[in-house]
Amino acid sequence: MILAAGRGERLRPLTLTTPKPLLPVRGRPLIAWHLEALARAGVREVVINLSWLGERIRTALGDGAVYGVAIRYSDEGPEPLETGGGIFQALPLLGREPFLLVNGDVYTDFDLGRLRCAPAALGHLVLVPNPPHHPLGDFALERGLIGESGEPRYTYAGIGVLHPELFSGCSAGRFALLPLLRRAIALGRLQGELYTGAWTDVGTLERLNGLQSG
Repeated sequence: MILAAGRGERLRPLTLTTPKPLLPVRGRPLIAWHLEALARAGVREVVINLSWLGERIRTALGDGAVYGVAIRYSDEGPEPLETGGGIFQALPLLGREPFLLVNGDVYTDFDLGRLRCAPAALGHLVLVPNPPHHPLGDFALERGLIGESGEPRYTYAGIGVLHPELFSGCSAGRFALLPLLRRAIALGRLQGELYTGAWTDVGTLERLNGLQSG
């Protein structure tokens, strides 16, 4: 699943007319980098959630055949359901097995084909060294298990594998993913890894412009 429903408010005025996943990075839409990476990893079915200017994403990507994947869309309407609510709504399209999850507003060369979720885990997250705009990080990592306390701390990369069981007990509507991750951490069932390669959260005009060369 690629998360693509956000408004991209910090990237205005660009996102007033173009949804953030379609903003060009090095000559192609940001989301195209993810679709191509997923295809290289052997993924053939992709779910994309839509809200803000969602029809423009649907028009631009179509059925995904040009990228070597089959795309299905989860339309959230005019108000995004946040990360947790958006994923929960899309679960019928994602099936009963663990699924890859990628934020549509990150740029990375991470090899998605290497991601796995252990049988007993509710998820496996990719963490990265803290960028300047997020110096305190999100989670600790010790022996492959993600924790809320401890040092050093790292930033969630917006890449991972989640098990549908993570959403057990949830109800339809708008809600965040973080409380569910914290519940999995408390159970000792959230795993992770550290990635030190190329990664950028394309959340501001400055960071978007910084990606255009190199």
